[in-house]
Amino acid sequence: MDSIPFDRQDQLEQIQNGLVAGERLLAVYDAHGIGTGFLGLTDRRVIIQDKSFVGEKLAVTSVPYSRIHSVSVLSNKSFAGSFFSSGTIGINVGTLTYEVEFRGDEKAQHVHNEILNRIVGE
Repeated sequence: MDSIPFDRQDQLEQIQNGLVAGERLLAVYDAHGIGTGFLGLTDRRVIIQDKSFVGEKLAVTSVPYSRIHSVSVLSNKSFAGSFFSSGTIGINVGTLTYEVEFRGDEKAQHVHNEILNRIVGE
């Protein structure tokens, strides 16, 4: 079995416990900032833990790649140096956009590229 990149063991185990038969896990990355707890990538969907619900509720949301309209690199500065000068991406699903800030630009790039390859390759 290939090594799965992850940041926290508890998040990895939570995603692994929710996989459907035949689904392959690709990565689980911790996120920081308002709202998101972590993001998991599988060969079928993006799994986002969202902590932004009223009443301190958590949601673990599964978004099939076919429902993702776009993926963006978000930055407060110019992209003059590097396209991935930010560790934040936006995932647009209809009228909702999930903003996920990762602990490192390379993780944001991995997630962005994986989603992009799956939404434009279909």
